[in-house]
Amino acid sequence: MFPGDSDIERAVADLAQTLPEPLRALARIAYDYRWAWSADGAATFRALDPDRWARTGANPRRTLTEMPHARLEQVAGDAAFVARVERLARELRADRERPWLACAASPERPVAFCCAEFGVHGSLPIYSGGLGILAGDILKEASDLALPMVGVGLLYRTGYFHQRIDVTGYQHEYWLDADPERLPCVRVSAGDGQALTVTVPVNGEDVVAQIWRVDVGRVPLYLLDTDRPENSAVGRWITSRLYESNRAIRLAQYAVLGVGGVRALRALGIQPCVHHFNEGHPALGVFELLAHARAGRPAGDDEAAWRRVRDQVVFTTHTPVAAGNETYHRNELLPMLGRVADLAGDHERFLALGRMDSANRDQPSGFTALALRASRQANAVSRRHGEVARAMWQPLFPGRAVEGVPIGHVTNGVHVPTWLQGPMRELLDRHLGAGWLSRADRPETWAAVNDIPAAELWAARCAARQQLVEMVAQRATGDRLRRGEPLAYAQAGGSGFDPGRLTIGFARRLATYKRLHLLAVMPERAVALVAGERPVQFVFAGKAHPDDHEAKEVVRRVFALKGARGVAGRAAFLEDYDIALAGQLVAGCDVWVNLPRPPLEASGTSGMKSVLGGGLQLSVLDGWWAEAYDGGNGWAIDGSVDADHAAQDWRDASALFALLEQQVVPMFHDRDADGVPQRWVAMMRRSLTTHGPRFSAKRMLREYADRVYRRG
Repeated sequence: MFPGDSDIERAVADLAQTLPEPLRALARIAYDYRWAWSADGAATFRALDPDRWARTGANPRRTLTEMPHARLEQVAGDAAFVARVERLARELRADRERPWLACAASPERPVAFCCAEFGVHGSLPIYSGGLGILAGDILKEASDLALPMVGVGLLYRTGYFHQRIDVTGYQHEYWLDADPERLPCVRVSAGDGQALTVTVPVNGEDVVAQIWRVDVGRVPLYLLDTDRPENSAVGRWITSRLYESNRAIRLAQYAVLGVGGVRALRALGIQPCVHHFNEGHPALGVFELLAHARAGRPAGDDEAAWRRVRDQVVFTTHTPVAAGNETYHRNELLPMLGRVADLAGDHERFLALGRMDSANRDQPSGFTALALRASRQANAVSRRHGEVARAMWQPLFPGRAVEGVPIGHVTNGVHVPTWLQGPMRELLDRHLGAGWLSRADRPETWAAVNDIPAAELWAARCAARQQLVEMVAQRATGDRLRRGEPLAYAQAGGSGFDPGRLTIGFARRLATYKRLHLLAVMPERAVALVAGERPVQFVFAGKAHPDDHEAKEVVRRVFALKGARGVAGRAAFLEDYDIALAGQLVAGCDVWVNLPRPPLEASGTSGMKSVLGGGLQLSVLDGWWAEAYDGGNGWAIDGSVDADHAAQDWRDASALFALLEQQVVPMFHDRDADGVPQRWVAMMRRSLTTHGPRFSAKRMLREYADRVYRRG
């Protein structure tokens, strides 16, 4: 069906030959990440050997290849386990045999979804945060909807960094190699059996990129990789690290992703119905499309060629933050991308297309501006972000009022089967009816939550918190011992957390605008919350970009509170935040806190994931929460914009602590005779029924299919 099928089948057959015959179906399952959102997928692999599954980072290919043969033979003789494998294999096979969705895309002309990162699963370390995890959710939901799509990205050999925190709270980074030969992916071969490659003009080198394929259910994800012997040392390094700090290397990455991605699709024989550029990183691909649109056509018909390019591109912008819309001066762009600029036909036009004022030669150029100019349709990722984006990019459209700027919005959503875990998944599966996940975007599906007895909802919430506390106790102790904390402080991480205590989570990428520091603005009130008569417990996690020293200092400010009374056993910062940890946190926390500085939160999907586990939101009215909050489904802090950041921080910190002290904590402890907090459970019901359908990836992707991918 898609290029690389034969390479996948060869890899599956090779792996199957190493397994006892009753387990050979596991080989096919291991090469399709569809197992990762099956209710029994991860549990099946974990049951083979829980310790090995953990040590391999939940990588099914490594787990199977590193498993002692004696253990494989043992489980092959377990009829119940073999039946379990066969059920999972039938589920995945039936999923692949469903008819494709009738829409603007088709298997012959799929959507090409192009992004710098993809958060499909923790065992595929090519993501950093929200952008990548959203991209992974989009591929998964396309598979569930049978929407014809292929993904295009980069295979980063060392991925994003891993994190360690020292005793002062300062972040240190390190990187680990990810050998693709041990990942559930295959190198796509050409007709002669050699690796299929494309070349990309970077600086003075024609960099060679090979193509790997990862199956995300029915959606193939094609990843370009420049670690080839033909390339120079610099050329091989291009796809080494995600969001490499070296600006010249980042430009080279964008060339490989954009120009190389379009060339790879052509080499694979894929003719997309549309190229969906997710953020500006792939935008250089428009020049490869332009060169192809001009080929064989009379000179001087440039505007017609650009119309053909625009007809093939849609664009999603994800952030108003400057770091997500980086710009480069001509003395940076032309040395690395001069030959890409040749595809535009004129270096000045190449630079002008990325400038805010195309006529101002002194302005830097950026890829968001380029993508907006070169796409037939553009969208933001929430209603409020749409308003912010139209005002922000209005100068690109002179003569238009802000409200007339052609940037719409498709509010983000999350892939429900991925993020709905543990006790709440079991509860909803019992009460919402067979096949309810296929209807997760319909309000009537979630209406059945109103009929679930309060005691059952509360029991599921308490069971999820119990699982979280067990994980935190183990992980916090290990983190503290590794960084050399005093033994008593390390042990408090294991013994202090209580499965019956109100648990508040704050975990996300630690950019300064996320304002983790608000919890340290009023330290006496923060300490009173964890050490009072009705103490709460806090779980923090997140990474600051290696070059974001201001964000690193924010973590140190919060760490300064660790010596206060009661804090050691009731607050923990968990290191090395990733998909697996995120899943545990959003499933287990009672309250999910988000404190962005308005209007910089474009969407904020972690709260949407928390909702699925019965978590309640306490957030600034920005991003998704500005359209989600209805007065009864969580708590809100004013989202007004204020140029006086210090005053705004003080005001918002006051509001945060007031809500916690006066509403959240009392409601959690207001129990009936059976120990059930009826008002809390009522808010859980309201949250699930209002947020569940509206912020599912199924609703989001249907909107893309109906409003963005379809022409006219």
